[in-house]
Amino acid sequence: METYQLWNVNFLNQILDTMAEGLFTLDDQGIITSWNKSMIKITGYSEQEAVGNTCSLIQCSRCFGKECPANINKCGVIRHGKTEAKECFLKHKDGYDVAVIKNARLARDDNGQILGIVETITDLTELKKIKKTADDAQKKLKKAYRLGNIIGKSDVMQNVFDAIRAAANSHATVLIQGESGTGKELVAGAIHYSSNNTSSPMITVNCSALSETLLESELFGHVKGAFTGAHKDRKGRFEEADGGTVFLDEIGELTPYMQVKLLRVLQEREIERVGDSKKRKIDIRIIAATHKNLYELTQQGKFREDLFYRLKVFPIHVPPLKKRREDIPILVSHFIKKGNKRENKSIESLDSQGMKRLMEHTWPGNIRELENAIEHAFVICNSKQIELKDLPIEIRENQWSLENNSQVNQFTQENLYRREENTRLNREDLLKLLDECDWNKAEVGRRIQKSRTSVWKYMKKWEIPLQKA
Repeated sequence: METYQLWNVNFLNQILDTMAEGLFTLDDQGIITSWNKSMIKITGYSEQEAVGNTCSLIQCSRCFGKECPANINKCGVIRHGKTEAKECFLKHKDGYDVAVIKNARLARDDNGQILGIVETITDLTELKKIKKTADDAQKKLKKAYRLGNIIGKSDVMQNVFDAIRAAANSHATVLIQGESGTGKELVAGAIHYSSNNTSSPMITVNCSALSETLLESELFGHVKGAFTGAHKDRKGRFEEADGGTVFLDEIGELTPYMQVKLLRVLQEREIERVGDSKKRKIDIRIIAATHKNLYELTQQGKFREDLFYRLKVFPIHVPPLKKRREDIPILVSHFIKKGNKRENKSIESLDSQGMKRLMEHTWPGNIRELENAIEHAFVICNSKQIELKDLPIEIRENQWSLENNSQVNQFTQENLYRREENTRLNREDLLKLLDECDWNKAEVGRRIQKSRTSVWKYMKKWEIPLQKA
């Protein structure tokens, strides 16, 4: 019997010593009575150094400095029978902190008398290292592939990111150039919100959306009686943005008169409201954007050369999607996540055939066209994966336009309205679309496969008001 009991004790000790977790026991006086090998590894204290000592030896951050464990009767384990497993720090023999999870249980005999306390220690050092490595990798990934709402890992986009960071640390006027749909407004936002001026306003004005008279009033404001309908004084966008940023989109659409007015703002940093002679100082940062070649416009006499050089103090060129094809997979992933949130779906990815076709497409509409293609796929796709058949027909058949395609996309009525400027889209068609889309210009743009700016231009051309009468 004694031999069996001795074997049993030896076997139990071997089990305790092979545990990955640290384990030690204390008697009813709070003295350490056993100390397994994992405790030696975690704390640096040998069994001989630990046994006979109190657990103040390891200076647990949860109880060190309190009466417990100096007074075992006030120990939380004695009062409650156990302690909840919580993260804390132990002090290693060499003086540094060790992150652990500490757990304790009270042991009693059949008569309810205290036999001692069993404590387990889980070393979190390696787990912390792994988590830190993962966090660092995630931060590095976000830093490398994302800036604000702009996504891209290609070299050309990394150059744009560098330019944004440089512009954010300056108050210089910025000119953003790039094709329609490349994300020029996102670049402007990233510059403003990466600067030290994030608490100040950023106000966007589309220079092609309004007539010259309305644009002047919008930017500069007016005084009461300046023109018919001016019933009270009104601040313009320049004044509203005082201390912040004004983003002038489609700057190439400015009339010669408005070019002169803007040049004066850039030179003098002051404005006059329409109908007023009082000069008002403003502190604003101007960011302008255009899809046009302003240099060519200056050579043609359509854009003031002095204004051009005032605007291009710090130029940023946003590349078209066809010049950054390696970004397409991460952009698709982003738009799928965005679509899942919007449509309450759980689409996971795009299949290889679909991705191949996206990589081959010419992308005349750039990022906007890609996002619209994924939105189109979300309407049709009823599985976990978007397939080639779910993409718009012009992408499936690798064509830029639908107009010469005999297979009209049966899923989208809007393709019937897609027209170039010199074809059948007319004022009546546009009014009908505006009514169907509740005057949402972005939705109209999606339906005719054009940008919101193009819709504004049509409305301006045909003198259609921006809001429904």
